[in-house]
This record gives sequence, structure tokens and C-alpha cells, in this order.
Amino acid sequence: MSTARYFVNRTLQTVLLLWGILTFLFLLFRAMPGDPGTLMLNSGASPEAVAAARARWGLDEPIHIQYLQYVRSLATFNLGNSLTSGVPVWELVRMKIFNTFILVGPATVAFYIIGSIVGAVLGSKRGTKLESYGIIPFFVMGTMPSFFLSIILVVVFAMYLDLFPTSGMFSAGFLALHPEWPWWRPYFTQDFLHHYILPFTAVILRYVYSPLLVMRTSVTEVMGQDFTYYHRITGLPSKKRLKHVSKHASLPVITLFPTSMLQAVSGLVLIEVVFNWPGIGNLLVHSILGRDYPVVQFVFFAAAVSVVLGNYAVDILYGVIDPRVSVTDDA
Repeated sequence: MSTARYFVNRTLQTVLLLWGILTFLFLLFRAMPGDPGTLMLNSGASPEAVAAARARWGLDEPIHIQYLQYVRSLATFNLGNSLTSGVPVWELVRMKIFNTFILVGPATVAFYIIGSIVGAVLGSKRGTKLESYGIIPFFVMGTMPSFFLSIILVVVFAMYLDLFPTSGMFSAGFLALHPEWPWWRPYFTQDFLHHYILPFTAVILRYVYSPLLVMRTSVTEVMGQDFTYYHRITGLPSKKRLKHVSKHASLPVITLFPTSMLQAVSGLVLIEVVFNWPGIGNLLVHSILGRDYPVVQFVFFAAAVSVVLGNYAVDILYGVIDPRVSVTDDA
């Protein structure tokens, strides 16, 4: 298979996959029991008010009309309004996306650097007790449910030691004290940093295990190659040997980066809920509970697009770096 044909096939597969995800999400949320109208009725609203609300939201239309309107809204980026708050969906989610990104972005870079360094050290100590037992705490944290790890951090460092706040992104009333500030200014304050440390740490501890394990395995394999034996017999210092070995072992870790970040994003929902971090995951939970279809569908679709396009970018990158991938794919 030619490289161009490989790219075209991957692009078509990606487009079809996105369409399938879009359709699946639409049908999934329509099949769930109850809708915002039902919730209004249960909260005491009159049947007339419920019927008017369903007509305003388009929920009284046939399912295929609702589907076409949904596809059109995504294609034109006219996402409509939240069913529960009436706020335009994009206005509601854009700052939530930013709040999630400033948490998961730096945390991903941090756990990748930490995991790579620790993994390289453990891999260079092949056969020692440090390699055998040093990975155990990272394994425990990496396999622990993210919400449980977050609760442990809150109990120990926020409730017992009283070093950090238990939840939120700012102290109560902090933003009201500075109404004249531009939107970005509160993120450069000590109050924000104080609230930021615990959820940031939770993401690092939960996801550092994957790059650590890959780097450890890769370094162990590279250490068995002939050039490392040459480095030893020529008397090259151990730190320089490790530096050379790490460079050769880094490719599998680098290609894992998009996947690691997507895993961190997908697992951030429970971390945001525990710390009450006002990000997209927290919004998603509240929107699901409120049957807020436009918000939930957009958040799920945006997450799916991120995953699919991330994998697509990795596939294309592989095809550019190593043309043998396209040949293997054809086989």
C-alpha cells in the first residue's frame, strides 16, 4: 500500500468512526429513561409548562428530525442552549475546558518527565532490589481508582494535616474581591496555587506509572545491546551511559505521550468531582444528572473527537516516520 493511500484510508476510517460515535451518542441519550421534561414534572411543574419546554427544546419532534437538527448544530457549531440553565452550550463549556486543560496539561508533562526519569533509573538497575521493589509504590498508585487516590490525598493533606483546601479552585468570595481583574489574572495568584496543588498531585501519582513502566522496559532492552557493553569496557561513567541508553530507549515513551494524555483527560472526571474542580468532567456529571442533552452530547463528542484525532495523528506520524507501517497495515 502506498503512503498516500494509507493516509486516505486512515482519514476515511476516522471520519466514519466520528460519524458512528455521533450517532451512537445521540441514540444513547435518547434511550435513557426520563428527560428534562420528566424532571420538571417530577419537581412540580405543570403539564402545560412541561409541554411548552419540550417544544422549545425540540424534544417533541420525531427522532429523525432531532437527529438532523443535532448533526446540523454540530456542523455549523451552533450548539444551542443548555436545557437546565438556558446558557449557550459553548459559553458554558469553554471556561470548563480551559480549567481542565490547565490541570491536565502541566500534570501530563510532569508525570511524563518524572516517569521517564524514574523508569530509566530502575531499568538501568536490572536485577537489583531497587528495580524489583522500587516500582511497587508506582504500581499501587497506577492501579488504584483515581477517586480513591484523590480521597486519600484530601483526607491526609487537607483534613488531617490541614495543609491545603479540600475543594474548589478559589476560596469563597475571592473572585468577588477583585471584580476589576481580567479573566486570566486569578490564575496567577497564591490562592489558586494553593487549591491547585492537590488535584495536580493526584493526576501525577495516578498516571506516572505508564511512562515509567514503558521507559523501564525499554531501557532494560537497550541495556542488553552491544553498544552498551562497549561503553562499559571503555570506562564511560555510569551517568553518561544512562544518558546514552535513555536516548535510544525514549522512542516508545515519546509515541506513548498522546495516549497518556488522553487517558489522563478521561480519568480526570472523578478527580474533578472529588476536588470539586470546575472543569469539564465536573460539568459532565452534573449535566448527566440533569439530563442536559446538548451539554452531555457535546462533552462526550468533544472527548471522542480528541481521542480519535489523537490516535489518527499518531497513526499518520508513524506512517511518516516509518513507511513500513503502511505496508504492514496493507498486509
